[in-house]
Amino acid sequence: MRLEILPVLGIGDVTEGDDLAVLIATAAPWLRDGDVLVVTSKIVSKAEGRLVDVPAEEGPERTAARDEVLAAETARVVATRGATRIVQTHHGFVMASAGIDASNVDAGRLVLLPKDPDASARALRAALRERYGVDVAVIISDTMGRPWRNGLTDVALGVAGMAAIRDHRGEVDPYGNELQVTQVAVVDELAGAGELIKGKRDQVPVAVVRGYPATIRPDDGAGAAALVRESALDLFSLGTAEARADGLRSAALLADAIGLEVDPAAVERAIDAVAGLIAPGTVFTHVTDDEVRESTAATVPGWPVRATGLILGAAPTPVDRPDLVRFGADLHRLRAALAAEGVPTTLLPPPTGSTALATLAL
Repeated sequence: MRLEILPVLGIGDVTEGDDLAVLIATAAPWLRDGDVLVVTSKIVSKAEGRLVDVPAEEGPERTAARDEVLAAETARVVATRGATRIVQTHHGFVMASAGIDASNVDAGRLVLLPKDPDASARALRAALRERYGVDVAVIISDTMGRPWRNGLTDVALGVAGMAAIRDHRGEVDPYGNELQVTQVAVVDELAGAGELIKGKRDQVPVAVVRGYPATIRPDDGAGAAALVRESALDLFSLGTAEARADGLRSAALLADAIGLEVDPAAVERAIDAVAGLIAPGTVFTHVTDDEVRESTAATVPGWPVRATGLILGAAPTPVDRPDLVRFGADLHRLRAALAAEGVPTTLLPPPTGSTALATLAL
């Protein structure tokens, strides 16, 4: 296999209303069927008029205007740190500042991402095929950072004419192992390959990848939307500060529940976590005595005898109201710590004759 990455030179500055098919076909009359056209999203946005005016001089007014634009382009804030905002766009992409760019544009303007990059890729592909008789795949690319790794790389925002993902699941490797999870984002790889000869300073907004062994589809395909992971499957959908805040909200809204299978080690970890914060004289103990469990179950209709243990909260006696308030706060600390370990809890009356102020079924 021979893979070539060819620059498309001479396109020049793109302005609103320009016909990208004409610009590209004129600059690259050598395009041929099966080529993969990698087009930076910047010129697509410019041609489609996806620009906004902001104050040219750096200062509070420009910052406020940019923040307003960012808010409009943001579907969800993922993470913030200082001036950095990682957000999810309305397309579903997670990226810094919603992809808003101030490079290669007049100082008083900002460039937004294309409204629908997949539609832009389809339109450009159709124009090249219908007007110039060349059948290519089109990738609309943009630069993104990546979690846990320094540096930027280009990825695909829009695709037409080829599958975004090459799915190897069900195939067998040379050792006879069936592949279970291997799905390769080939259009991201091709976008990164195109960036090797493009770049913000070189003013080469289009590259052609030739020789990639993929069949150009007669239809446009599902587009780059196939690359957006469903939120339910995203294990890292929040930044650190946002995840911590979400956890605190969950602790404040902690619901009562009883678990039938509880890991004793998890209970001990939760007790140890709050040991240094609770009031002097309060002791939380994991009780596993069958007789105590059964006597507690007998006092509460519907409470399952199979619940695996009890936590008894003991405080000094006699107690006054401030002590009870503090004990209630400490009890909730423990419940939150148990919830973090996956252990559900609910408050129950203490067993008859117990000196504990509260009992939690686990």
